[in-house]
Amino acid sequence: MTSTTPNLDNLINLAEIEAAAQTALAPMVRDYYAAGAMDEITLRDNREAFDRIAIRYHVLGGTSERDLSTQILGRKHDWPVLIAPTAFARLAHPDGEIGVARAASAAGVTQVLSTLSTTSLEDVARAVPDGARWFQLYVFRDRGLTADLVRRAEAAGYEAIVMTVDTPILGRRERDARNRFSLPEGLNAANLNAAMSRVASDGGDSGLFQFFARMVDPGLTWDDLEWLCSLTTLPVLVKGVVRGDDAERAITHGAAGVIVSNHGGRQLDTAISSIDALADVAEAVDGRGAVLMDGGIRRGTDIVKALASGASAVLIGRPALWGLAVGGEAGVARVLAILRDEFDLAMALCGARNVEDLWPDLLV
Repeated sequence: MTSTTPNLDNLINLAEIEAAAQTALAPMVRDYYAAGAMDEITLRDNREAFDRIAIRYHVLGGTSERDLSTQILGRKHDWPVLIAPTAFARLAHPDGEIGVARAASAAGVTQVLSTLSTTSLEDVARAVPDGARWFQLYVFRDRGLTADLVRRAEAAGYEAIVMTVDTPILGRRERDARNRFSLPEGLNAANLNAAMSRVASDGGDSGLFQFFARMVDPGLTWDDLEWLCSLTTLPVLVKGVVRGDDAERAITHGAAGVIVSNHGGRQLDTAISSIDALADVAEAVDGRGAVLMDGGIRRGTDIVKALASGASAVLIGRPALWGLAVGGEAGVARVLAILRDEFDLAMALCGARNVEDLWPDLLV
């Protein structure tokens, strides 16, 4: 990180915060956070797909007062944004996952903590005991380790388990391969024991690629979802779904909901954008579980488009990291404040008094 921190008040949208983060981060870290798979076509399309959707707004809707809240898994959320699971937040800033948790809690936002966080799930919970948190889970070859992570999350007060299913093998991220991505000394995957927690390259490839090849089970089936659901009383959401038929299977096999996601464009390049996949998934779930989405959210109007397409809420990943990079906890708070203000403005200008007013007929 550079020694100069920009004035956060002068950064008035998420694009400006991202640009500031690009100069604040070391090249390997910047590339790790920003990279998509291969030619990065899906990475770009996650953003560009939102721009292809127009809003056909209502007028005279009486929108002087607006209720931004939504219900997810029986819990009221102040507004329909969560923090997506992102690995290795302390690469961006020493505040790391705890800084994200504090900013999220202050903004009424649920944090989804990554299995590959650089702060343990217990330390995050202790630092922000009043924060709302879910835990994202990779299913490891070692099922005992996997089950232990679930038990630890439940004991620490996490409210849901998010099973990531789109990474049987890590996607080919050429920037990471070129940089031979590794965690520096002093940082590791803090939820794992010392023998497992190092993410380092042997010089032949990305250290994260090698970590996944060694640790993560590539052979998951729907039976493994049922097994995971049997381990816990917490709701389990399946993250990485882009098809209605897979969403149907997830609900049938015990999931409480799905997260429409292509892993931020970091797995299968040329995969469908998340927003383009959303309506089909929402139709298949048909109210039998929660439907959320991530990928490409950069404006308040994007949240409107996602909710009008059938989502209950969206998750943001990279924007939180960019905010962390430029201002630690305060930078994440700035990202959330900008996005909430933009969403509130978009609601008013759409003629929507609450999220129930966001119907597909708003979109063209």
